[in-house]
Amino acid sequence: MGRRIAGVALGILLAAGVAADAQQGGYPSRPVHILAAAAPGGNPDVLARLLGQRLSEMLGQPFVVENVPGAGGILAAKRIASSPPDGYNLMLNDSGALAINISMSPEATYALKDFTPITALATVPTALVIVPSVSANNLNEFIALAKSKPNAMSFGSAGAGSIHHLTMEIFAERVGIKLLHVPYRGGTALVNGLLTGEIQAGWSGLPNVIALIETGKLKAMCVSVIKRAKSLPNVATCDEAGIKGFDVADMLGLQGPAGMAPGDVAKLQAAIARAMREPAMAERMETLGMNMQENGTASYVKFVKDDMDFYAKVIDRLDLRRKQ
Repeated sequence: MGRRIAGVALGILLAAGVAADAQQGGYPSRPVHILAAAAPGGNPDVLARLLGQRLSEMLGQPFVVENVPGAGGILAAKRIASSPPDGYNLMLNDSGALAINISMSPEATYALKDFTPITALATVPTALVIVPSVSANNLNEFIALAKSKPNAMSFGSAGAGSIHHLTMEIFAERVGIKLLHVPYRGGTALVNGLLTGEIQAGWSGLPNVIALIETGKLKAMCVSVIKRAKSLPNVATCDEAGIKGFDVADMLGLQGPAGMAPGDVAKLQAAIARAMREPAMAERMETLGMNMQENGTASYVKFVKDDMDFYAKVIDRLDLRRKQ
């Protein structure tokens, strides 16, 4: 209890210091827009709203979240890449917008050099969920059923090139199954497709499906990372279920247009680091299955480059690159 009180007190002091800095002038001096490269309820949207609220309080200006779903994050990324580098237009995105679609889609007419990477924020597992009408009750039964009826079952994603899409492609290759792909415009639409019976399976970010799993509206087969999600402690990992070494996480981060002023980037990094250390924020992220990542530009660039290399190899191996 003493440590918790001390942590809260430290958070209050840190926040007060940042707010005082903001009142002295400089960036930001007007509202900042954060484009969440996802539909409402998707991982980028959830974290953008949590973070935007605290940044508004700490830096003394509104941080307004706008959802820009579609094309696996490409629409949001294009807007940011073409925005002025004044720090008033930022993007909170997952792996799809940069790491996947730069290699996969000719519509992604941008490169890493077109952005200012500000900081990594979190990695998030996805869960493989199926509708109750599918007779499988565990991962091995699901795989056996899919093998017995190639292309008879369909899976949804938040769009071609989204993390949901690539995770299923990697999984299907690994276990030797074939499913029909149905792309949606965002993770929330994907979950709605499951609930209405349009599709039978899909990998989803945890915030969208935790309650549905707990109430039996969807069945969870496994989560996509090595360690169990604290928000779904009774759901096995793929590794535990027999798909050894399966480990695919969605990586969330914040960026702006290329050429942002280093001082503005540093101010954002400092405020975000303080916000993420607050007990209430850390607890909320843990509940959602989000694992905080190291703050700062250098570490984030490494995350993105490693992600890009990983998915580029997958896309080449599975011949997933989309044609013009």
